[in-house]
Amino acid sequence: MKKQMLKPVYALTILTVSTGLIFGGCKKEENEPETDPNSDTNTEMQSSSYEYEFNNGQVVASEAYNGKHMDNVAATMTVEELAANETKISVKLTNTVDGETYMVHAHDAADPSNTPNGTPYDETPNGNVFVQTANGNGGEVTVSQTVSMSYSSIISDYEGFFVVHDPLQAINTADISTYLIVGSFAREQTPTNFSSMSYNYDFNTGQVDPSYEYDGSHTNDLSAMLKIQELADGTSRVSVALMNSIDGETYMVHAHDQADPSNTPNGTPYDETPNGNVLAITIDGNGMTAYNNQFSGMSYADLTANYDAFFVVHDPLQAIDTTDPTTYVVLGGFAN
Repeated sequence: MKKQMLKPVYALTILTVSTGLIFGGCKKEENEPETDPNSDTNTEMQSSSYEYEFNNGQVVASEAYNGKHMDNVAATMTVEELAANETKISVKLTNTVDGETYMVHAHDAADPSNTPNGTPYDETPNGNVFVQTANGNGGEVTVSQTVSMSYSSIISDYEGFFVVHDPLQAINTADISTYLIVGSFAREQTPTNFSSMSYNYDFNTGQVDPSYEYDGSHTNDLSAMLKIQELADGTSRVSVALMNSIDGETYMVHAHDQADPSNTPNGTPYDETPNGNVLAITIDGNGMTAYNNQFSGMSYADLTANYDAFFVVHDPLQAIDTTDPTTYVVLGGFAN
């Protein structure tokens, strides 16, 4: 099968920090100073904003986020001067999960040789700077904290990490791979330009071969999105979102290497054993969009340009049969 590259749906921008560590994508936007109408001295108030992207291993290359939260969550931090020694810090999270509670923390930077688990930060968050919980609502949510520190101290002197913990797993301040977002606290950062590409798949109506058209009782409104992300250590995150999944059903989602039908046991144009080094996951249906992902040792370039395989979503309503493509609710070229 000839591989065809599609235009990327989007590419994540990841940024580095001034402390020499690499962090989640963040940029600083200085706003025009504001005048405090209540001040006799006409004090000019300042503010700055910083944007943070998903954790793809920018802090520690081997510690990219590993979990079941979708990777579209992002954060914006705003630091506002209130008075000489008083500052308001606000954090807006986008694409939150409804009903889940996000712990959002500042962790002081530290010498890894002096911390219990070798982390480059104090594992206990600094409540004097920022410790808040944000209740997910399916969209945007904002939490704020007023601190007894000057604006300049926050944006120039305080050395710390900004962390958004994953609400879908137990909090572990020693494990960076459980952090949805991690970056330098209130600092300008430099882009690393990691690549990302998404591919959309419709229900199997015989697009690969008319004889492979799905035959079963699953509704035909199911669709899928496959996403390949470049990670800091040169490997990739392979994620899948299933739209209109059936609540309570478990979907097996696989990559099957292409093969010569004359060399396979049942004449299939693919290896009937899925390639677990690329994609072999289960996704729990929830009645709407369900998600899961895994790491692949293959590079982003290899997966998006050189890897020849099929992307398969098996029907959860019948026994799995890798020899019978008519049991596949989604079937198409992998990253194609």
